[in-house]
Amino acid sequence: MSNTTSEPKEQFVHSVFESIAPKYDRMNDIISFRRHKAWRKFTMAKMKMSPEDTAIDLCCGTCDWTISMAQTSGGHITGLDFSENMLQFGRRKVVESGLEDRITLVQGNAMALPFEDNTFHYATIGFGLRNVPDLHQVLREMKRVVKPGGMVVCLELSKPTWQPFKGIYYFYFNKVLPLLGKLFAKRYEQYKWLPDSLTAFPGREELAQIFRDIGLKNVEAYPLTGGVVALHIGTKETPYV
Repeated sequence: MSNTTSEPKEQFVHSVFESIAPKYDRMNDIISFRRHKAWRKFTMAKMKMSPEDTAIDLCCGTCDWTISMAQTSGGHITGLDFSENMLQFGRRKVVESGLEDRITLVQGNAMALPFEDNTFHYATIGFGLRNVPDLHQVLREMKRVVKPGGMVVCLELSKPTWQPFKGIYYFYFNKVLPLLGKLFAKRYEQYKWLPDSLTAFPGREELAQIFRDIGLKNVEAYPLTGGVVALHIGTKETPYV
């Protein structure tokens, strides 16, 4: 796969998620040892959503986080993903949760959000930022569509730094995880993409600096489970009157 332009990566990532959609939820449980639910719970606690808060959930996939936000705030939540197959599974879960009136799902591009400035209280992205062609552009779009005082929130794989955990983690991620994908989802190459996608992705402190560079304030970065995942939160500045 070529990384010289954004289009090949975008097309490849789209094909990956279209193909793994049927097994996506099961594989999340397997490869994270079900820790993804604890990571999301921690994130929701840090977000401190108020009643009727709204959000745009980018790369929403099968909508676990989208649904959690709708249940927590009672406000309207929009989920956006470029994979129609992923959204189909998400729609089923939204219906099963009885939240059709509070969740809108949109097929769209995180690089160019089809929403006005200052629309949402939160813009979130869970395990999707490392897959986009230009993470700076996506974060700028997230900042653009949140209201002044609103939060940009990213939950994403990261890079542990301390040994021996670092060595064990990279062995699991590079060698074992693709084999699990082959065994449980019949998709070796697609799950080989996961460790490949992390290689060029910024570490926790680097990503925190990118949040600051695009103008977000009060940036917080939390390592989770030994640093294999990181939560980043930044606030859009309220203009002075």
